[in-house]
Amino acid sequence: MKYTSKDNLLEELKTLPYFKKELIYNLGKNEKTHNLADSTIDTYISRFLKHKDIISLKRGFYVTTDFYNKHRNDTTYLFYLSNILRSPSYISSWTALQYYNLTTEIIHTITAVTTKVTRSYKTKIGAFSYQSIKKDLFSDFSLIKNDDFEFFIATPAKALFDLLYFKTKQFKKIKLNDIEYLIEELRIDMAEMDETEKNKFYSMLKKIYKI
Repeated sequence: MKYTSKDNLLEELKTLPYFKKELIYNLGKNEKTHNLADSTIDTYISRFLKHKDIISLKRGFYVTTDFYNKHRNDTTYLFYLSNILRSPSYISSWTALQYYNLTTEIIHTITAVTTKVTRSYKTKIGAFSYQSIKKDLFSDFSLIKNDDFEFFIATPAKALFDLLYFKTKQFKKIKLNDIEYLIEELRIDMAEMDETEKNKFYSMLKKIYKI
């Protein structure tokens, strides 16, 4: 079977977890492999999207349908993409609490925290939500690495803190004594949280309430 330049270009993209539009141009204009004009590359991109060979994640960001289908059941891939689509950011709030088995709520949106403005992306592979936080509170997260993907995620304590921070409008509408009640109301399983993480969480609250 003879492959066209379009087919060959798509094959090169299939190994990537995501790619930007600029990369398609760089590959397409490579004199040794494709040597394509900008107009031809634009046509290819349009055809890739029309035939669902690639999926748009946000403006200028894509993944091939082939790569996504191979990893569609891998939650860590979505976490990885969340970090990429809005940077800097880390997985937090409901999504992180679910990751740590601290809630039984079914979460359909990947929730994250960023120092940039609040924003959401609804894509064909899922919804990504980012809430803006002050730089001095953009902390207490770690890098998780596995065989295929890596991502930044809040500690259990910070995930809960972030959830309440946004839920209560930065703790302006709730008294410290009412925090425990709110946690129960949200059905957060504190019994499953490590004692060290619990102490960290209460330390964070004390700083907010200046105790």
